[in-house]
Amino acid sequence: MAWDFNNTQAVYLQISERLRKDIVNGKYPPDSQIPSVRQLAFEASVNPNTMQKALSTLESEGIIYSKGTIGRFVTSDKAIIEKAKEQLRASFVKRILSEAKSIDINTDQLIEYITKEESKL
Repeated sequence: MAWDFNNTQAVYLQISERLRKDIVNGKYPPDSQIPSVRQLAFEASVNPNTMQKALSTLESEGIIYSKGTIGRFVTSDKAIIEKAKEQLRASFVKRILSEAKSIDINTDQLIEYITKEESKL
């Protein structure tokens, strides 16, 4: 999947959210090593310092940890991963609700529209 960034949020925050999603969705399983800063920066077409800041954010949350010069690894703490998953869910729902409200869609209508679109899948 391409690394697309928007202008509404700092790039390092967008990167950390993308990596957080990759972790909770199992792309990087617990205790697995994630790619190096340089490799991720190259893939995302960003400065290594930006990638470092994104990874530091995930480290401060406990989602990943560093093993000195060996690299960074995903936590094996299921509670931390579940907390990250719940934060992603909450953020997603808040964005949907905010967008719906901005175009005058109430919660009941939103649920109706979602159900209608889901049936098309």
